[in-house]
Amino acid sequence: MPKHWTAEHIPDQTERTFVVTGATSGLGLATTRALARRGGHVVLAVRDKHKARRAVEQVTAEQPGAHLEVRRLDLADLDSVRAFVDGFRSDHARLDVLINNAGVMAPPRTLSAQGHELQFAVNHLAHFALTGLLLDLLADGDDPRVVTISSTNHRQGRLFFDDLSGERAYAPMRFYNQSKFANAVFGWELHRRLTAAGSPVRSMLAHPGYAATDLQTSAPVGMVKMLYGRILAPLAQSPDRGALPQLYAATAPDADGGQFFGPDGMGELRGAPKRVRLASAATDAGTGRRLWELSERLTAVRFALPAAG
Repeated sequence: MPKHWTAEHIPDQTERTFVVTGATSGLGLATTRALARRGGHVVLAVRDKHKARRAVEQVTAEQPGAHLEVRRLDLADLDSVRAFVDGFRSDHARLDVLINNAGVMAPPRTLSAQGHELQFAVNHLAHFALTGLLLDLLADGDDPRVVTISSTNHRQGRLFFDDLSGERAYAPMRFYNQSKFANAVFGWELHRRLTAAGSPVRSMLAHPGYAATDLQTSAPVGMVKMLYGRILAPLAQSPDRGALPQLYAATAPDADGGQFFGPDGMGELRGAPKRVRLASAATDAGTGRRLWELSERLTAVRFALPAAG
């Protein structure tokens, strides 16, 4: 890895297809822009198609001829995940890279269409289902990868298996941390299962450090918005910089399955991408198996892989 890796180091991505969730702003838009610049065909998987069209206009104004495609995906509704996959399959025979980027942070307690706590539903369950439903298309891809975006907050998180919906005790940031821990556990457990099955697909994880995105600034009024959207805002790096770890995971020839990438600066808050540490709890086999089985049950999605021991 070059010491100061930037988007200029991304290899040519011509004829490669990417799906990026949450691609209308922030890290997702920065990721889309960088991949399109290198010739990739990027599918913007988004809830708001009007915002997506504005994003496409922005990217194509900078890069005439960019290969972009907009498809609706509401991660708060598992039926929408299935509809997205059905539509994608109708037009694409393979997928090269899935970037599970979209997220929601610290809302008041809210339930998804299927009755799951919103942060766990959007940040983890929907991406679990999306990955499982696209896995066979990924297996046919060129150097196929799944990149799941976690956070340094995963190190403060744990899974509330006895109260996943926060019905008994809900705190916005505590359940955000749970969802980011679930992302880390899923990314590692997926790596373990893909490896055991001899799959060509690789699972990697990334986090942006502290980047100035809508994730913090669109949080409801309160301590989270005050802290991240105002007090700490001057310390944040740009979305283009924050997207570098996930771009590295998605495109770098030497990025490998099971690796976790984040910024190289103090506290992993900002800087160039480097390999960083997963919390040991996130790689616990028992936790991985329990979350996997729970996620299969809650999404009704089973991955087309031999059973992992």
